Amino acid sequence: MSDVGAGILGFVGMSALAGVLVTAAVTPALAVTGMAANNSISMFENLPGYLEPGELSQKSNIYATQADGSRYLLASFFDDNREEVGWDAINQYVKDAAVAGEDPRFYEHGGVDIQGTIRGALKTFTGEDTQGGSSITQQYVKNVLINNNTKKATNEEEFEKAYDEATEVSVSRKLKEIRYAISLEKEYPKDDILKGYLNIAAFGGRVYGIESAAQYYYSKTAATLSLPEAASLIAIVNFPEALRLDQPEDETNGAASVNDKGEPTPYAANKERRDYILDRMLEYQKITPEEHAAAVATPVAPVIQPPSTGCQTANGSAYFCDYVTWIIKNHYDDPETPDVNEGSMMLRTGGLDIDTTLDLELQGRAEQAMTENVPMVDERFDVGSVAVSVEVGTGKVLAMVQNKKYSQDEEQLASSAEFESINYATDYAYGGSNGFQPGSTFKVFTLGEWLNEGHSLSETFNGNRRVFTSFPDSCNGTWRGSFDPKNDDSRGANNAVDATKFSVNTSFVAMAQQLDLCKIKQTAEAFGVKRADGNPLGTPVSEPDWTFQPSAVLGTEEVSPLNMANAFAGIANNGSTCSPIAITAITKSNGEPVAPPASTCTQSVAPNVAAGMSYAMAQTFNGGTASASNTGSGVPHIGKTGTTDDNKDTWMNGASTRVATAVWVGSVTGKADQRRLDSWNSGAVATARHRMWKSIMTLADDKYGGGEFTKPDQSAFKQVLVDIPQVAGLSFDAAKQAIETAGFVAEDGGQQDSNLPAGTVSGTDPSGQAGKGTTIRIFTSNGSMTGVPNVVGMTGDQAEAALKQAGYKVQRQNENTTDPTKVGVVISQNPAGGGFAKPGDQITISVGKLGGGGTAPGDD
Repeated sequence: MSDVGAGILGFVGMSALAGVLVTAAVTPALAVTGMAANNSISMFENLPGYLEPGELSQKSNIYATQADGSRYLLASFFDDNREEVGWDAINQYVKDAAVAGEDPRFYEHGGVDIQGTIRGALKTFTGEDTQGGSSITQQYVKNVLINNNTKKATNEEEFEKAYDEATEVSVSRKLKEIRYAISLEKEYPKDDILKGYLNIAAFGGRVYGIESAAQYYYSKTAATLSLPEAASLIAIVNFPEALRLDQPEDETNGAASVNDKGEPTPYAANKERRDYILDRMLEYQKITPEEHAAAVATPVAPVIQPPSTGCQTANGSAYFCDYVTWIIKNHYDDPETPDVNEGSMMLRTGGLDIDTTLDLELQGRAEQAMTENVPMVDERFDVGSVAVSVEVGTGKVLAMVQNKKYSQDEEQLASSAEFESINYATDYAYGGSNGFQPGSTFKVFTLGEWLNEGHSLSETFNGNRRVFTSFPDSCNGTWRGSFDPKNDDSRGANNAVDATKFSVNTSFVAMAQQLDLCKIKQTAEAFGVKRADGNPLGTPVSEPDWTFQPSAVLGTEEVSPLNMANAFAGIANNGSTCSPIAITAITKSNGEPVAPPASTCTQSVAPNVAAGMSYAMAQTFNGGTASASNTGSGVPHIGKTGTTDDNKDTWMNGASTRVATAVWVGSVTGKADQRRLDSWNSGAVATARHRMWKSIMTLADDKYGGGEFTKPDQSAFKQVLVDIPQVAGLSFDAAKQAIETAGFVAEDGGQQDSNLPAGTVSGTDPSGQAGKGTTIRIFTSNGSMTGVPNVVGMTGDQAEAALKQAGYKVQRQNENTTDPTKVGVVISQNPAGGGFAKPGDQITISVGKLGGGGTAPGDD
């Protein structure tokens, strides 16, 4: 006897035993004889008998909410394109087609169709076919084992190994499958098993379950399939890869077939199997002859609706979608399992419905503003742009756009600069970006610390351009060096309001010099600002001694646009910063909620400090640097512009009391002097930020409104007076240094008459006290003044002679007195004795006289 023949007979015996065991499971009073049978029964009974169907791998969906409250699908994610549905959501044609075509005795047997099992065993052992012979329950068991095994895999190698173990062609697997099938039949109703089978079955490629198959192949739900469509889909499960309906050129599916008229017959192999199922449905009286005839005459005509997996299907919202996926991956990842990302697994297999914060209307306006104002590609520089909006008080991300087409495909990315995988709006951990220098938009944190430390908006200081050589820094010790910031003009503003309104570099550096660099950094961090690479501000990256430098006051540390928009929302929210969120709800396929990451709100600065910041930032729209962004809506705004060195980056960040928006336009790599570039279609390159911000916030104002910002109390406007140094007698340079060190602006007032040595400082104007930043005129002595003799008590003649002797002119006048001893005597003089006057100056003396008055004879 041949080996094949022996194998067949051996397995026939095993299959017969299996049949006996199946029958025994239903009819216990059955005798089994024979040693082989007894041994087989023992082996069979020792197999595990309980199978717990695990949760099916299902696709996850990310939604935005439309104006009418309905969901709008942004994108789906899946390893298996499956959407599990209930019994009532499956058309009866589908159920009848499955039973008639796959297991006609399904509702009669106890889990195993004995005839089919023996037939399948024969084919398996002859190598003729590995399909057929299994009941629907057995097929369900097989798919459950595949699902349960492969879901544990953390990589492709483990997945393939788990799949091979669950599908190996062997007697032991077949017996295990039978054992589980009998157990399931005792545990679950037939309808539940059929429903489970239809939800888990493979329909070709990555399509699993009848609902996804209906949507993919016929653009319908499982409940609305017609008879021929239902039979055509059930035909696929017999041989999923060969009978699928999305490969019309596949010869194994009859691409080259023709009918008896010589006409092409698409999907001939699927139609052959479909018609077989229709024949069985007619045979088992599930359909009428009329239905059968009409269905058989219907060609196989799929209406493919490609399943979307990945954020590229979200079009203009793709980068927001990408941000949502990173939130899931980062928030739900278990650090104890470094080989697998639980968040990613949830997204690809968990069947999640994820509702987001995206405002589709505002998102649409942002997309329009981006398209109209910034091109995807500019041959002159590597242009990039982002606009991101955040709701004040909640942290909800309302809009996020980028001037690129989203893609994660390496070939597509290499094909054109129009495509980009990195999300410029977010941090590295949430999209791969290392951020961009914020320029002068960062100055608002120095403004905040200025008010934190008790300085006022009206307090003056020296904002003129000069070299700064030291800055207090409680974290790293006093910074010493040479820092020479530049302005568009040589003079600076001398108070915080004007410094903010006109964005004067030297003024903010002058403010920082009176503060503490470390505390400026801490104020920024209190608003949630950090480097986009995830490090705290001032963290060494390339230079070992790099700390929070004075230049950082002007915005040299790379941050993300989302980070800045959220910080401005915190300022607008009376100093309370709410961490950004993009997800409002997560629901599992079974309806169980999953807690999404929540926003946490922190009081970054005292409300009155925030009010002072808002007051100064509001002036930027009133003839200041943000004037071009005015919406004209009547809704109040605060804001700050920013431009980095060589005009590489331009920013417009601002907020109403309801919505904050940050717009960045710049060069992703290299330099680009935007002010020197020719205009884009919509206007100047350097002012695209204003056009975009204005467009987006005009809609935000209309939709969300916005109230007045809280006004700061009077302490924010107090004028602080400090002593002007006494510099008389010093050299001009020494006096100038003393006055500038005290925070004033020194100015040469020229020479003046003085008794001090020529060239020394004779005095200042003003003197006494003044606000810091006040211009103090310094005068130097010409040495021309001498001491005036004191002539009080002398007779008029004696006094006149003495003064003339000293070189002065004399004017004598009488002064009435009742004291006889004062008659003829000098009672007073002007200038007084001991004072100073120039030779030739007139000295007035008053001579006593009893009664009367007038000028005495002899006066000049």
